[in-house]
Parts: sequence; structure tokens; C-alpha cells
Amino acid sequence: MKPENTPRIKFLKKENKHIQQVFTEPKKLLYTPVGRKEMRCNSTPDEGFTGLEAAIVLIAFVVTAAVFSYVVLGAGYFTTQKSQEVVYTSVDMASSSMQVIGDVYAWSTDGGSTADAIRFTLGLAAGGSPVDFNTVQAVFATSSDIEILDHHDPFVTSEGINPGEWNISHGAETDDLLLEGEDKFTCVAKPSTGLTQNQEFNLEIRPSIGAAIGLKRTIPAKINKVNILY
Repeated sequence: MKPENTPRIKFLKKENKHIQQVFTEPKKLLYTPVGRKEMRCNSTPDEGFTGLEAAIVLIAFVVTAAVFSYVVLGAGYFTTQKSQEVVYTSVDMASSSMQVIGDVYAWSTDGGSTADAIRFTLGLAAGGSPVDFNTVQAVFATSSDIEILDHHDPFVTSEGINPGEWNISHGAETDDLLLEGEDKFTCVAKPSTGLTQNQEFNLEIRPSIGAAIGLKRTIPAKINKVNILY
């Protein structure tokens, strides 16, 4: 062997020894190329932001947004429902469920000096709610007096009634005073004081729910036994 090849052989022996050390101690090195310094692993478990962690955070945001949206929508629906209830209640209170059917009559028992009783028929208006006559009140008013009429006992009777009372003479049963559907109740109201010629009066029927219905009429100049009022 030539003398100039001796350094080359020594260098190969050192290189083989260095490669053998790499494979015998793999846990201490990441990468050891020949002629370069050794690089050791200095990373920690907390470094980096994994895809799983990002997915968990995203799901948490989505769930929170969904819950918040549900609460907001629920509050909106509740407010809308309350507003509708207020509107419906206001309409019910402002509109009357009853209407006068036919003419209003005045009776005279003494043959022409005064009118003693007022006869009228009530029914439900279109779309009106049923009316319980147990809770209905009658108020009779003239230019000089206001009187709340009492229910005659019994309230449903075709017999005569006393002054200051009113009753249902036809169309209802004693145990069923609910005006509903196609029912028609014929009522008689008798004020405490008789009505004279050309006297104006207002008979107001007040249900417990809904607007009152008023019968404003005038006694004719000539009083007969039965008089149609206008």
C-alpha cells in the first residue's frame, strides 16, 4: 500500500466508528450526518396546537351560540304571544258580543198616561262570544235619574215583574242562562218610575266581558198599550 493512502484508511475507520455509535444510541440523537454536529430533541408536550383541541373549542363556540340563539328566539316568541293576547283582550273588551234583534217596545198598563215596561230581544253578534246572563247587569237612565235594575226572582219567568227589576221572559231556561249560538233572549225591564210622553231614556246592558250595549229610545207623544220605540 502506498504511503499516501494511509490517512484515507484512518479516516474511514473513524467514520465507521461514528456510524456505529449512532445506531447503538438511538435515543440520544435525532439526526447525525457525517461531518455535522449532533442535533438533540428539545421539544415539550405542550408545544403546538393540535387539530383535536381546535375542534373541541369550535364545538364549544357552536353550542354556546346555539343556546344563546334559542334563548333569544324563545324570548321573542314569548313577547309576540303576549302582544297577541293583549290585542285579542282589547278587541274583546272594546266590541260587544250582543246585538238587539228586532224592535224595542214600551208597554203601558194604565191605558196611556205612562209607559211602565220596556221589552227587547238580544242575540249574539256575528263572531260574538257566549254571554252568561247570571253576570249581566241592566242600568236604566233618564235625564234625571240612573237606576241599576235587580234580577227578578226567578230571573226566567213570563209572569209580571216588580218596578226596579228586569228578567228574561222567553228563550232561556232557569238552569241555563248562557246566550250562545242562535239563542235569542227576550227581556223585560221595568224602571221604578213610569215614563211620560216624549221622554228619552237609555237602557244599558252590561256583560261581564265585552262592551255594553245601549238602547237609547224616546217614548212617543201618544202612549198606547203597546208602543214601538225609535
